[in-house]
Amino acid sequence: MSENIKFYSTHAEKLTNQYNSVEFEKVHRDWLSEIPDKGFVLDIGAGSGRDARFLAAKGLSVVAVEPADGIRERAQQYVVDQPIHWLNDKLPELNQVFSLQTKFDLILLSAVWMHIAPSERERCIRKLSSLLKANGKIVISLRHGANHDERTMYPVSADELSGFARKFGLSFRLLSEQANADELGRDDVYWQTVVLTLPDDGSGAFPLLRNIIVNDSKSSTYKVGLLRALLRIAEGHPGAVLEHTREHVVLPVGLVSLYWIKLFKPLVDHFQIPQSSNKKKGLGFVKEGGWQALRSFNANDFYIGAAYHNNDIAGAVHQTLKDVTATIRDMPVRYITLPGTKDGVFHVESKRTTKPKGSVIIDADFLESFGRFYIPVNIWDSLTRFSVWIEPSLVNEWASLMRIYTLSNAMSFSQSDLLRALTWEDPRRTTARVRNRVNTLLENESVSCCWSGKKLVAEGYAIDHAMPFSRWPNNDLWNLLPTKTHVNTRKSDKLPSSVRLQQNRQIITDWWQQGWSDSADEFFIQANLALPNLPASNRSFSDVFEAMTIQRDRLRDFQQLEEW
Repeated sequence: MSENIKFYSTHAEKLTNQYNSVEFEKVHRDWLSEIPDKGFVLDIGAGSGRDARFLAAKGLSVVAVEPADGIRERAQQYVVDQPIHWLNDKLPELNQVFSLQTKFDLILLSAVWMHIAPSERERCIRKLSSLLKANGKIVISLRHGANHDERTMYPVSADELSGFARKFGLSFRLLSEQANADELGRDDVYWQTVVLTLPDDGSGAFPLLRNIIVNDSKSSTYKVGLLRALLRIAEGHPGAVLEHTREHVVLPVGLVSLYWIKLFKPLVDHFQIPQSSNKKKGLGFVKEGGWQALRSFNANDFYIGAAYHNNDIAGAVHQTLKDVTATIRDMPVRYITLPGTKDGVFHVESKRTTKPKGSVIIDADFLESFGRFYIPVNIWDSLTRFSVWIEPSLVNEWASLMRIYTLSNAMSFSQSDLLRALTWEDPRRTTARVRNRVNTLLENESVSCCWSGKKLVAEGYAIDHAMPFSRWPNNDLWNLLPTKTHVNTRKSDKLPSSVRLQQNRQIITDWWQQGWSDSADEFFIQANLALPNLPASNRSFSDVFEAMTIQRDRLRDFQQLEEW
């Protein structure tokens, strides 16, 4: 494979001209009707970018994978109206693709399969099938015939792919029994096209989730509390995933515990609603030196990037997360099992931690220091894509459980009271921090509107949530952009279009550098956990922008937001 990659880089100019000399519609005429009207496309082995540009021009969100630097860099130089997300990645690993936490409507392997060693092909199809949405398609062109250069090519067959399709639950179609002639005029080369489709028969996640929420026996609200914490993380923190395998998504267990605190704190401390059938026994995570020392804090005092400099408070935060992690491990994780078995659905690997001697910052390293939380991939995917339908079931079940517990304790809470208590407390919509920063900068230098490029004047500007707060509540520094007041009014709660975002790339990254170079740690802690495909060590504003564009596409895909 490495020699092939070297070949495509070395001969990049010649190959680019060759591939671009043939139109997409001619090369791929067999499957033009399979192209989705909207959604995500993954073009693997994108080469000169001809196919990626065609698909992007149709309004699709395209991720183009090309491991050969020479040809990829040439492809990236093309000016396109609809941005393409380029990745230096390759089969079978596709590590960067999996880090995007995205499912695709179409995956294209054009003139790629013959380069994949037969020993790696089953693994490739397994991994590709896990990247598909329901009804998503993998289109593979099969090259037959002679090869007259130093590239390594292996024999390919439709029958082999048919076998893989049966193994991984995909439907198989060979679009034409008669092989097609080569569009580059090579008499001894011919092609076939195979389409593999993931049927929309469900992954089994919804029935399992419904069983846990509705049918499982419960002596406390812990099971629904854990599921809701996981749902909130899946919706708001795609960048928090530590590892993505065929079976599991792995999260820092400290993040799960942090969201547990945010969910239970108002119920336990403010409303004082019992969370179990045995009020005398108390809650395992409410202990002296931990939770009890933080009674005066509210749910929104616990967030990514929060810093606790007082030694006693820092110690209490650490102890609380430690206690919550132990409760999650020993209670809901232990008792959430596959129906009719003792096999656990989730798994926790907790770590031994020591009390901090100084301040604490809630960042990726701190959250992972408590251990790792394993979620089945199909559960994670459902929580990510369908939270708007799953959460009401969780909330209603949680309220029903609390209703039982309050009645048994002769407490007067109505069902509506309990539902109000369970209202998710989004972070308060605030722009004060950014406005203060802009005002300080304007005293000595100019600041540009991130959407128009025009200079701002004091008291005559607004702070915009780039990803609209009403649909994705996020006050992170990267998401708050200074802009002209009238521009902000026009944008309102719309999602910036992909084209508009790309057009303003330089202005936005310049603002980040200008505004937050002195607060870089906080900026990157927030961005790296909120946005997909960013390692915890990332310190690149440019990489944050790339991840921001992918998150924009994810929000558009999940929520069908109106664009600006």
